[in-house]
Amino acid sequence: MSLEEELKNRLAAIQPLKKEFFDRAQERLDQLTKPRGSLGQIEEIAKRYVAIVENIHPRIQGKMVYTFAADHGVTAEGVSAYPKGVTPQMVYNFLRQGAAINVLAKHAGAEVVVVDIGVDHPFEPVEGLVIRKVARGTGNIARGPAMSREQALQGISVGMEMADHAKSREADLVGTGDMGIGNTTPSSAILAVMTGLPVNRVTHRGTGIDDRGLVRKIRTIEKALEINSPDSRDPLDVLAKVGGFEIAGIAGLIIGCAVHRIPVVVDGFVSTAGAMIAAALNPVTREYLFASHRSAEVGHPFMWEYIGQKPILDLSLRLGEGTGAALAMPIIEASVKVLNEMATFAEAGVSEGEK
Repeated sequence: MSLEEELKNRLAAIQPLKKEFFDRAQERLDQLTKPRGSLGQIEEIAKRYVAIVENIHPRIQGKMVYTFAADHGVTAEGVSAYPKGVTPQMVYNFLRQGAAINVLAKHAGAEVVVVDIGVDHPFEPVEGLVIRKVARGTGNIARGPAMSREQALQGISVGMEMADHAKSREADLVGTGDMGIGNTTPSSAILAVMTGLPVNRVTHRGTGIDDRGLVRKIRTIEKALEINSPDSRDPLDVLAKVGGFEIAGIAGLIIGCAVHRIPVVVDGFVSTAGAMIAAALNPVTREYLFASHRSAEVGHPFMWEYIGQKPILDLSLRLGEGTGAALAMPIIEASVKVLNEMATFAEAGVSEGEK
């Protein structure tokens, strides 16, 4: 079976969420000892989780964060405040448990799996690292396409493999993460193509470039779109022309998790670019996502608007790695515990208000 056929089969297997599970969860929430709707978004999260897993009394135990790492040829254009060599250095930091994602994932009770999907470095096999390198970094999108269409499919396939891994580990909740110097540049490019918004409205400072660097970054993206002419009607073409391997992996993870009915907590700007690709390939994938947070990137709200999800947190994060996903996981878990552990009016002997 070709990679394209594999993708088509997976996309066709994704089923819309059933209204009956939303209704059953709402009925349960309305019986709990609180004014109706008083827990706001917590109640909406609980209903969506129930509908995804099709269980009115779900439990969240196994939690996984998949952090996809890759390099980007566009760093040659000076679009980042950090050199390309930081990507492998940070991968080693993840493996030593020294990064923010390690701290926050541990706090959330989640396991971090680092996936080398395209780092320009020859890693040796080690526990916690999955080596599935498509290539040693993408091409420079200011000079030509990021990758071939076949490589885009390979990247998505790696992500779907990680979803299968999550299923084999009986994960109840999966988070997305990324690491790749320069990767907010292809993310902004994807956003501009998919929404038709001007590049200067969706491009921000990433790791913290100065004003001159921001102008250079905007011009680089505009040049990339002009040279590559990505077709907004073909998400694979957009991914191949101006994307990144970690973005492809995240898209594949989301698609695979939707097939397995595993809820996915999407991290920040780069992860949401992957979610946009997944949603463009099959709009039903949107139903399986939780928007972890709204990042400091100016384009991020446009991404969530495209996907149709409301972010759980707004903490001015701009790190990636899966940090926002890890922070949102305990809130999602809390919403499920409310559903399962709160007493009903009848159980508590409390009088209900007017209906």
